[in-house]
Amino acid sequence: MMKKLSVDVWSDVMCPWCAVGWTQFAKAMREVEGEIEVEARFMPFELNPDLPVKGKDQQKHLAEVYRRTPEEVAAMRAQLHAAADRAGFPMDWEGEGEEPAAMMWNTFEAHKLLRWALAEAGSEAQQRLKVALLRAHFQQRRNVSDREVLLELAADHGLDRAKAAAALDDEALSIAVRSEEQRGRQAGINSVPSFVVDGKYLIQGARDPAEYASMLRQIAGQVQHA
Repeated sequence: MMKKLSVDVWSDVMCPWCAVGWTQFAKAMREVEGEIEVEARFMPFELNPDLPVKGKDQQKHLAEVYRRTPEEVAAMRAQLHAAADRAGFPMDWEGEGEEPAAMMWNTFEAHKLLRWALAEAGSEAQQRLKVALLRAHFQQRRNVSDREVLLELAADHGLDRAKAAAALDDEALSIAVRSEEQRGRQAGINSVPSFVVDGKYLIQGARDPAEYASMLRQIAGQVQHA
């Protein structure tokens, strides 16, 4: 009988290491196929919940948060982009013409859409939408706090646009997302990506696929003998 594991992935659309980490974790899930059935679902975590609707220039934000010079910020981004390239999630802009400035956006509406997608269509559909949001932000420089962008991405990935619009208008869904965020904080989730396996085994940070796979096998063995 195949072992089964559930994984809560605490992550934010604005988090570059979350994009790298998920890309690597997805490879690990494919590696353990046939041994372990892994159901992964994304949970809401806002790195910058106070960001304004108009967004904020990413370079300025990083310089302020990390107290770095523009040159140091550029070096940080180069290091990150190299890691993303190695993982298979390039963060270079894919558009035409002059490259726009990288921005930071408020991600609460995106988290609402992701929670709705999970309830509406299941974890695999939610995963597809999450990857689409990450690509829209990092590769296409789209405003993932914008309602029309969110609805377009939902529709492009097989979800009902009208239902998605209703979900974004649903105050009960807002309350549910806030509740999940609070649950994460109470559980000690203070950095992302964080992978909580079967509700109690915590794996933090972006790791190599082989390391994730090894941890999943180890946890599956512990669960089997519990």
